[in-house]
Amino acid sequence: MNEDIYASKCRLIGPNGDQLGIYSVDSALDMADDQGYDLVEIAPQADPPVCKIMDFGKFKYELSQKAKAAKKNQQKIEIKEMKFRPKVDIGDYNTKKKHILRFLDAGAKVKVTIMFRGREMAYPELGRNILERLEEDLKDVAQVENQPKLEGRNMHMLITPLKERPSKPTSKPETQKVESDKETETDRESGEETVPGENSE
Repeated sequence: MNEDIYASKCRLIGPNGDQLGIYSVDSALDMADDQGYDLVEIAPQADPPVCKIMDFGKFKYELSQKAKAAKKNQQKIEIKEMKFRPKVDIGDYNTKKKHILRFLDAGAKVKVTIMFRGREMAYPELGRNILERLEEDLKDVAQVENQPKLEGRNMHMLITPLKERPSKPTSKPETQKVESDKETETDRESGEETVPGENSE
């Protein structure tokens, strides 16, 4: 940039992107200085190298803002872990399942780990049964990303939240209103009118 450009000539680009032609670097520096800008070498490998007249401070600021925006828009996926024992009781299972649901609702993936100890290693199907049960219980909100895998004394399964959750059923107030209107109309045709809160005799 500016005096650090060692070439004698350059192909010059104006601040608006206009191709200005080939100039000596000294002349290009004078032009940039007259406009209050910097001369920046943007293609040093070209023959002659390409230089551009620009506000380098503004250029750096815009780059940093773009980098911040890109970082902000990046979706950071967190991975939580929940551990079970092969002989987990129903109360503990339900408690841990609630924690997993909370993690999934927050958008995190969950690594479910079954920890085997001692003779439990002879019965890996116990751990697999728990993972299969968990997969079935959470099928409406999550899917298995990595199938159960035994590594050493631990069995792992990775689950991730579904992108689309099933919609909840909505009430039908309009239907009730229509039925109510029909009842009122029938009463009027019969010459009777009901009043809320009063009993007809």
